[in-house]
Formats: sequence, C-alpha cells, structure tokens
Amino acid sequence: MKAESKFDPKSFAVVGAGPVGCIVAAFLAKAGYEVTLCDVVADLLSPSTDPGIIIEGAENLQQKVTRTCRTIDDLAQYHPDVIFITVKANALPLIASALEGFYKEGMYVVSWQNGIDTELELAKTLGRKPVMRAVVNYGCALAKPGHVRMPFHHPPHFLQELDPASGTAAAAIAEVLSLSGLVTTHTDQIVSMVWRKGILNACMNPVCAVTGVTMAQAMHDPISFQIVDALVKECVKIARANEISLGWDFYPYCIEYMKKAGDHKPSMLMDIEMRRRTEIDYINGKFIEYGRQAGIETPYNITIRNLVKVLESRF
Repeated sequence: MKAESKFDPKSFAVVGAGPVGCIVAAFLAKAGYEVTLCDVVADLLSPSTDPGIIIEGAENLQQKVTRTCRTIDDLAQYHPDVIFITVKANALPLIASALEGFYKEGMYVVSWQNGIDTELELAKTLGRKPVMRAVVNYGCALAKPGHVRMPFHHPPHFLQELDPASGTAAAAIAEVLSLSGLVTTHTDQIVSMVWRKGILNACMNPVCAVTGVTMAQAMHDPISFQIVDALVKECVKIARANEISLGWDFYPYCIEYMKKAGDHKPSMLMDIEMRRRTEIDYINGKFIEYGRQAGIETPYNITIRNLVKVLESRF
C-alpha cells in the first residue's frame, strides 16, 4: 500500500460559534493558524473579529479569528484543510450535504461534538476517509456572544480517524491542537471513549434538562440521583451487550466523576432554557437504538428521552 504523505494543515474552519466552537477557534488562531468561524447567526460571529473571542475560567485568553462567514457554502472560497464541526448533532445531515458540495480529496472533517455516531452521520455523505471523531474534555457556556466561560478543562482530548488510511492526517491534526494549547492524543480507542462520555451525558444532561437543576443539585438530591443512577446502570448494560469496552470499574468511576461536576448547567438544560432543540436523539436516543439492537429493554432512557421531547414540543 502506498504510504500516506505528510499532512501539514495551516487553514482551519470551525462550524458553530457557540462555546465549544469559540474555544477551538480561539486556540487555533492564537497559535497563528488561519481560522474561519462559520455560523448562521450573525450576532454570534461579530465579536470574534472585534474585539476577539474571550475565554475566562480554566483558561483565559482573548483572540481574534481570521474571518467569519454565515454559510457553509461560503467556506469553499477559503479552502480549509480541516473543518471542525461543533454544532448540535441534530444539524449534521444538513451540514454534511452542504460540505459535499465543495469537498475535495485531502480535506478532513472532525466531529468535535457530543453524542454517539455523529461521525457516522457525516460519513454517510462524505465517506469514511475524510471523517474523524474527537472526544472533548472541557466544560463551557456562553456568557454572551464571543464570550465563553470555561469552568473546567481536563486534557487530553482524543482524536481518531474512521479510515486507517487517514491515520497520519489524524496524528498531524492532534499535534496542531496540542501545540495550540488543546492537548490532544491520537487514539485507536475512540469508540470506547465516545461511549464512556456518552453514558455520562445520557445520565446527567436530560435529568438536568427536565428538572431544571444543575449537575451538582441533581447528584446531591436523593430523588433525582435515583434516576441518574438507574440511567447509568441501564446504559452500562446496553454498552456491554453491544461489546463496547468501558473498563471493569466504569460504574464507580462514572458516579464519582458526576459527583465532582459542580454547579454547572449542562448544555441540554441551557438548550431547553433557550427554547432550542436538544441533542437527545444522539444521546439517549442512541442508547434506545442500541438497546433494541441487542434485545435490551431501555425503560429509563425511553422515559427521559420522551420527557425532553415533550419540553421541545412547546417551542
């Protein structure tokens, strides 16, 4: 097999000017890379070029990006080497279709998102070779457009290609992220890592979204904790039935991790408060889907998914 040539990315695009996207855009720009930030909402974009994205908390910086644009079609004229997708997973089919219009060999697309199988949604349209998946380990929220609060940052982050032929490119992207300050490890265990984080999200995010409480409040209230605990056990059972490796001590790790979450509102609760659609279909919805595939009953995931859907139906 012909060896893959050295990949040396210089130009990046970030789709989504929410808190997750602002962070990766600001760090890449601070390291001197060309960064185009894309979002359909003009108010989210305007501060990123003047006075620049502000990050406060676990990391502190202020950084302007190279440019902004309002549509994915506009990205074509800037020829990005790598495109980070940081928007909610429910937008992926539309985004993948738009990217297909100007994708060319040698361009890579990274799902820098929450949820299970987000990378596969992109690969349905773009094929497996250009698509990569990351697991991101920072917490964030927008104080206002272009101003991000970052309560925690627990590197490393993780990145893996879908197609082994893109391994060298994935390693190069991980190196760029690390040099930019977002220390990232090129891994071959991304599925396990996605599911480990997916279980944490599935057990905490929707419970907070339905009850309106922070993560710390959900964990310290005995009634809501019973729901969280039941979801953890059900999700672990689904993962093991699908031969997903979590590690023998994942359950105690999961509970201990969530107990240290702090008074932080997860993104799903913020979506409900802002009257936006959530990522519930790519979080609990995926556990329901994989439970059905393995013949596992999923009453807790079905119930919490449906309660979030009821809230969404009021928007």
